[in-house]
Amino acid sequence: MGYFYQINFYIFGLLAIASALAFVTRKSPVAAALWLVNTMFCLSALYIMMDAQFIGAIQVLVYAGAIMVVFLFVVMLLNLGHPSDMADMRGTWGKLLAAGIGVVLLAQILVIQRQRLPSIIPEVVTERNVITGIAGPLFNEYLLAFEVTSVLLLAAIVGAVLLAKRRG
Repeated sequence: MGYFYQINFYIFGLLAIASALAFVTRKSPVAAALWLVNTMFCLSALYIMMDAQFIGAIQVLVYAGAIMVVFLFVVMLLNLGHPSDMADMRGTWGKLLAAGIGVVLLAQILVIQRQRLPSIIPEVVTERNVITGIAGPLFNEYLLAFEVTSVLLLAAIVGAVLLAKRRG
């Protein structure tokens, strides 16, 4: 089982590096943003493999989700990305890459399925539950700060929409 995690760690690490290089080399901001999203997903997989599930989930939700949506919103607002600039991945290399990734994922699923998973003791699960340790104070002691932050984010979104309407 140790080799399985080590191989996956290297695979996701190499995919993260390749996606980061593709992010830097793209001319289209939209294509670059999509490669950055792929990098964030690979980093999230690395966090999850290192037993930091909460940080991996936050990586996907905050960076790959919210920050990239805001980034793409700004790119579309400023009209920086053109659909003709997007890299066409429908060629032979794109198909080979997709087939290779599919074969690797299928092989990993088959390896996981054939192994007997150990039973999880409920006490161990509650010991490792980091989310309640973070969510408890966040929604009890710091609820006002949490709500003020959400109102500030809402005000920023409304301001961006108003600026976009004035230009259009």
